[in-house]
Amino acid sequence: MHRLRERQKRTIRLSLRRKIADSNAFNNTIERLITGYVKFCYRTSRWTRSGFAPMEELVESGKPVIMVLWHQRLVMSPYLFDSSKGRICTLTSAARAGRLAGKVQERMGFDTIPMSSRKRHVALSREVLRRIKNGSSVGIAADGPRGPARVSSGVPIIWARSSGCRVFTISFAQKRTFKLPTWDKQMFPVPFSRGVLMCEEWTENVPRKPTPEQAEELRLSLEVALDRITDASDAAVGRSSAPRP
Repeated sequence: MHRLRERQKRTIRLSLRRKIADSNAFNNTIERLITGYVKFCYRTSRWTRSGFAPMEELVESGKPVIMVLWHQRLVMSPYLFDSSKGRICTLTSAARAGRLAGKVQERMGFDTIPMSSRKRHVALSREVLRRIKNGSSVGIAADGPRGPARVSSGVPIIWARSSGCRVFTISFAQKRTFKLPTWDKQMFPVPFSRGVLMCEEWTENVPRKPTPEQAEELRLSLEVALDRITDASDAAVGRSSAPRP
């Protein structure tokens, strides 16, 4: 009887947690809190921006770009792309945490495309390319949403090949941050600190029909470029680079 009661209690607790997590009112409150916190951290910290002019000139002229970063640095993405200069959509996981991240980005001026395990990659790519054709830039975490950390997928290469868009790597870093206990140690800003926001174009030529060997070389090249700008942002604020997975 004791074991039965304990199982019943656990079931009730799990059911209650699910109801809370699925509550629109609860999620709206969390979204507002996270959005407000990120904005507060940005306003109260000293930031240095570098390398954004080429990307912003393209966007202002009506030419969409592909913006790529590591998932660990995702939280400051609304300040790594100025949505007042042009539209951008980002891919977000359809899982609960991904939906939450997407809603925060929407509150800060981004459009989002939720990914789903039930949606075929072909259908997803078609949607992305449709957005690009309509003038929207696209942002993606190259190692998201589940990793492994700092290992790039080939998706940005596919989009660059299909769209002809130029690709820009981005990163942020702060002197002081805190990290969440996630698969990639998600980095969150803190208020009253010093930080950098960095952008650099990935200048490799992507052929329309790369061979499998060429596609892999390009993927590795993008991975190196993302590591380079991420390490440079850390170095700029006096942080040691994160160890490779």
